[in-house]
Amino acid sequence: MLQDRAKYSIAGILVAAFLGYSCFLYADLPPGNKQPLPSADKGKLLWQQYNCGACHQVYGLGGYLGPDLTNSYSKRGPAYIRAFLQNGTNIMPNYHLTETEINELMNYLRHLDASGNSDPRTFTIQRNGFINQ
Repeated sequence: MLQDRAKYSIAGILVAAFLGYSCFLYADLPPGNKQPLPSADKGKLLWQQYNCGACHQVYGLGGYLGPDLTNSYSKRGPAYIRAFLQNGTNIMPNYHLTETEINELMNYLRHLDASGNSDPRTFTIQRNGFINQ
Protein backbone atom coordinates (compact mmCIF):
# COMPACT_ATOMS: atom_id res chain seq x y z
CA MET A 1 0.00 0.00 0.00
CA LEU A 2 1.03 3.53 -0.61
CA GLN A 3 1.89 5.68 2.32
CA ASP A 4 -0.40 8.59 3.21
CA ARG A 5 2.17 11.13 2.01
CA ALA A 6 2.37 9.48 -1.43
CA LYS A 7 -1.44 9.40 -1.69
CA TYR A 8 -1.66 13.11 -0.92
CA SER A 9 1.10 13.86 -3.43
CA ILE A 10 -0.67 11.97 -6.19
CA ALA A 11 -4.00 13.65 -5.34
CA GLY A 12 -2.30 17.06 -5.39
CA ILE A 13 -0.71 16.37 -8.78
CA LEU A 14 -4.05 15.24 -10.22
CA VAL A 15 -5.88 18.31 -8.89
CA ALA A 16 -3.15 20.62 -10.24
CA ALA A 17 -3.29 18.88 -13.64
CA PHE A 18 -7.08 19.21 -13.72
CA LEU A 19 -6.98 22.91 -12.84
CA GLY A 20 -4.18 23.60 -15.31
CA TYR A 21 -5.98 21.85 -18.16
CA SER A 22 -9.26 23.60 -17.30
CA CYS A 23 -7.51 26.99 -17.44
CA PHE A 24 -5.95 26.02 -20.77
CA LEU A 25 -9.33 25.05 -22.24
CA TYR A 26 -11.27 28.09 -21.07
CA ALA A 27 -8.58 30.73 -21.60
CA ASP A 28 -9.28 31.00 -25.32
CA LEU A 29 -13.05 30.75 -25.67
CA PRO A 30 -14.60 31.63 -29.05
CA PRO A 31 -16.26 35.04 -29.21
CA GLY A 32 -19.90 35.20 -28.20
CA ASN A 33 -22.46 35.21 -30.96
CA LYS A 34 -24.86 38.05 -31.48
CA GLN A 35 -28.24 37.52 -29.92
CA PRO A 36 -30.86 36.41 -32.45
CA LEU A 37 -33.91 38.46 -33.20
CA PRO A 38 -36.94 37.54 -31.09
CA SER A 39 -38.66 36.39 -34.27
CA ALA A 40 -35.74 34.02 -34.90
CA ASP A 41 -36.40 32.48 -31.49
CA LYS A 42 -40.05 32.08 -32.45
CA GLY A 43 -38.90 30.52 -35.73
CA LYS A 44 -36.86 27.97 -33.81
CA LEU A 45 -39.93 27.09 -31.76
CA LEU A 46 -41.88 26.63 -35.00
CA TRP A 47 -39.03 24.48 -36.32
CA GLN A 48 -39.47 22.25 -33.29
CA GLN A 49 -43.27 22.36 -33.35
CA TYR A 50 -43.47 21.17 -36.95
CA ASN A 51 -40.62 18.69 -36.34
CA CYS A 52 -38.58 20.00 -39.25
CA GLY A 53 -35.47 18.27 -37.86
CA ALA A 54 -37.01 14.89 -38.67
CA CYS A 55 -36.33 15.51 -42.37
CA HIS A 56 -33.85 18.42 -42.45
CA GLN A 57 -30.44 18.91 -40.90
CA VAL A 58 -28.89 21.86 -39.10
CA TYR A 59 -25.09 21.73 -38.80
CA GLY A 60 -25.25 18.17 -40.10
CA LEU A 61 -27.62 16.98 -37.36
CA GLY A 62 -31.12 15.80 -38.15
CA GLY A 63 -32.93 13.79 -40.78
CA TYR A 64 -31.70 12.89 -44.24
CA LEU A 65 -34.88 13.16 -46.31
CA GLY A 66 -34.48 16.91 -46.90
CA PRO A 67 -31.35 19.01 -47.35
CA ASP A 68 -29.18 20.58 -44.65
CA LEU A 69 -30.65 24.05 -44.14
CA THR A 70 -27.82 25.69 -42.16
CA ASN A 71 -26.61 27.83 -45.06
CA SER A 72 -29.66 27.64 -47.30
CA TYR A 73 -30.51 31.32 -46.79
CA SER A 74 -27.32 32.54 -48.47
CA LYS A 75 -27.11 29.71 -51.02
CA ARG A 76 -30.72 29.75 -52.27
CA GLY A 77 -32.05 33.12 -51.19
CA PRO A 78 -35.15 34.21 -49.33
CA ALA A 79 -37.54 34.01 -52.31
CA TYR A 80 -36.64 30.35 -52.91
CA ILE A 81 -37.15 29.44 -49.25
CA ARG A 82 -40.40 31.38 -49.03
CA ALA A 83 -41.80 29.46 -52.02
CA PHE A 84 -41.10 26.13 -50.30
CA LEU A 85 -42.61 27.30 -47.02
CA GLN A 86 -45.75 28.62 -48.70
CA ASN A 87 -46.44 25.73 -51.04
CA GLY A 88 -44.49 22.67 -49.96
CA THR A 89 -43.37 20.13 -52.57
CA ASN A 90 -44.23 16.58 -53.51
CA ILE A 91 -41.94 15.43 -50.64
CA MET A 92 -42.30 18.31 -48.18
CA PRO A 93 -45.88 18.80 -46.99
CA ASN A 94 -47.66 22.12 -47.16
CA TYR A 95 -48.17 23.15 -43.54
CA HIS A 96 -50.41 26.09 -44.49
CA LEU A 97 -48.20 28.49 -42.55
CA THR A 98 -49.35 32.03 -41.88
CA GLU A 99 -47.31 34.94 -43.19
CA THR A 100 -46.04 35.59 -39.66
CA GLU A 101 -44.90 31.98 -39.26
CA ILE A 102 -43.13 32.08 -42.62
CA ASN A 103 -41.30 35.27 -41.64
CA GLU A 104 -40.30 33.79 -38.27
CA LEU A 105 -38.97 30.62 -39.88
CA MET A 106 -37.08 32.68 -42.43
CA ASN A 107 -35.55 34.80 -39.66
CA TYR A 108 -34.47 31.60 -37.92
CA LEU A 109 -32.86 30.30 -41.13
CA ARG A 110 -31.17 33.67 -41.68
CA HIS A 111 -29.80 33.56 -38.13
CA LEU A 112 -28.53 30.00 -38.69
CA ASP A 113 -26.88 31.08 -41.92
CA ALA A 114 -25.07 33.95 -40.20
CA SER A 115 -23.82 31.70 -37.40
CA GLY A 116 -21.40 29.62 -39.47
CA ASN A 117 -20.83 27.00 -42.11
CA SER A 118 -22.38 23.57 -41.98
CA ASP A 119 -19.89 21.59 -44.05
CA PRO A 120 -17.76 19.68 -41.51
CA ARG A 121 -15.14 18.89 -44.16
CA THR A 122 -14.03 22.53 -43.93
CA PHE A 123 -13.64 22.51 -40.12
CA THR A 124 -10.26 22.61 -38.42
CA ILE A 125 -10.17 21.02 -34.97
CA GLN A 126 -7.89 22.78 -32.50
CA ARG A 127 -5.89 21.02 -29.78
CA ASN A 128 -8.36 22.14 -27.11
CA GLY A 129 -11.31 20.59 -28.98
CA PHE A 130 -12.79 23.79 -30.40
CA ILE A 131 -13.53 24.01 -34.11
CA ASN A 132 -12.46 26.76 -36.52
CA GLN A 133 -14.46 27.28 -39.67
